[in-house]
Amino acid sequence: MTNSIPEIGAESDCIFIIGSNTAECHPLIARQVIRARERGARLIVADPRRTEMANKADVWLQVPPGYNIPLLNGMINIIIEEKLHDGDFIASCTEGFEEMKQAAAEWTPKRVEEVTGIPAEDLRKAARLYAGGKAAVILYCMGVTQFSFGTGTVVSLSNLAAITGNLGRPGTGVDPLRGQNNVQGACDMGCLPNVFPGYLSVTAAENRARFSKEWGVELPSTVGLKVSEVPEAILEGKIRALYIFGENPVMSDPDCDHFRKSLEQLDFLIVQDIFLSETARLADVVFPAACWGEKDGTFTSTERRVQLVRKAVAPPGEAREDWWVFKELAGKMGYRGLDYLHPREIWEEVRRVVPEKFGGICYRRLNEQRGIHWPCPSEDHPGTPILYSGGKFSTPSGKAQLRPVIFDPVQVPEEKTKAFPGALTGSIKELPDEDYPFTLTTGRRVYHYHTGTMTRRAEVLNTIGTEQLIEVNPVDAARMGIKDGDFVRIATRRGSITAKAWVTGRVPEKTLFTSFHFWEANVNELTNTARDPVAGIPEYKVCAARLERVTPAEAASSYKEKMEKYRLDLVQKTKEELERKGGEQR
Repeated sequence: MTNSIPEIGAESDCIFIIGSNTAECHPLIARQVIRARERGARLIVADPRRTEMANKADVWLQVPPGYNIPLLNGMINIIIEEKLHDGDFIASCTEGFEEMKQAAAEWTPKRVEEVTGIPAEDLRKAARLYAGGKAAVILYCMGVTQFSFGTGTVVSLSNLAAITGNLGRPGTGVDPLRGQNNVQGACDMGCLPNVFPGYLSVTAAENRARFSKEWGVELPSTVGLKVSEVPEAILEGKIRALYIFGENPVMSDPDCDHFRKSLEQLDFLIVQDIFLSETARLADVVFPAACWGEKDGTFTSTERRVQLVRKAVAPPGEAREDWWVFKELAGKMGYRGLDYLHPREIWEEVRRVVPEKFGGICYRRLNEQRGIHWPCPSEDHPGTPILYSGGKFSTPSGKAQLRPVIFDPVQVPEEKTKAFPGALTGSIKELPDEDYPFTLTTGRRVYHYHTGTMTRRAEVLNTIGTEQLIEVNPVDAARMGIKDGDFVRIATRRGSITAKAWVTGRVPEKTLFTSFHFWEANVNELTNTARDPVAGIPEYKVCAARLERVTPAEAASSYKEKMEKYRLDLVQKTKEELERKGGEQR
């Protein structure tokens, strides 16, 4: 996030939410949105579904899944045509405005309406509200990124913020809402294939030298594999062993049956987790891990705030903290460079090797404060809640780079890519057709989290959110003879799942929505593996699907098949064995 969370409630006078079901997936941030609304801030929501936030919006733009770029280019077009852009900020703080302007020129309000169905007047109203705000902020989540052109959409959002001068000031900014508590921290520490800690490129010799000196090893100069590239690398024999910790890709990866088959080709699989997840059931070795309340250390939140976490209880049984497991394993393999005694020593190393971002964030200050935003280069530095203050950007020129973004639902014409060298492009990899006439999109429910590894073990949550539901528009349901609560089957080119229908106007016609919390009807068995060429993120949010009504007997048969696939028999045997030994499930 370029800005801090409290600024939304206290400073923002226009909030643009796109690709985020904020109320269900980030309820604490949603509270800040409500605070802002109570003091008069305006709210724009772009979402295919009528979510709780959409119901509270001044303007709801019901964008079809996959059509974010036309919507954003259309808003940019209106802002420029109506001279609502910030000419001074553009001239002094950005580069590439003319090329970006030309690429957006074709997306007039009329064209956007023809392609997306969004009324031209609604688009104009949204553009005027956003550009007219003194402090406008953009909130986005995986409904922006989880496409084969997610990078292009993020660039479009950055273009929109930059041309209106909504960067570097309180209440403004472009704020991605992270999906888990330490995703930001993991990325900060170099858990990406192309960077070291602090986002220092692995291809730069000076960066390799910095870390080689600290760690006492020679480091490779090549970029590693993205997570989404791992299954194919296994099948090609490039990966023989895999170590997975804190992740459940057997349920969370797209086309997860394909991922499961790739795991079968490994020589060795290690899984480190707090519960015996669907992925852990397939492992050769499982390391039981400590959860957040059972360890000391730091987490970094979505707003770049480093916070100290203290152990509340001891880990049960043989469960251990992640860093301890890594240290012990490295020692067994002959490397003594991880001989830490406490997470504080690890953090001191982080401060030492990346001082420009973390040098001023020490345990003493974290004990005294509720957290510090990086970058914080020295102990007398207050931290940086707002990035890009004064219009200064972390680019070679110090200016924000505006880039053209081109979109076509089927395929971007070659002449357009030639006309805009360096442009980002987008097209939907799997559109509805005669065999698969629906668009399937995915997301989360308020009562469950990710693959349900934790929340489905919570009795209260599991009682409220008892089962998978497939949202079907009433018009489609009536046409197909489907009633609320009937069993239905969704099929794509990769597989099928069976669950109960929720007939609701929350989804538009010809669109289906469901979640990936439930192993017995896991939508990620159906999702598309098409990837963004820059970030490698798969196209979870849109694929072609077929829908049919099934009998309760057919649904029961599907449930039994899923039990076998996800090895629920093994789970029961493991539980019984642990109970006999007097141990705990973890």
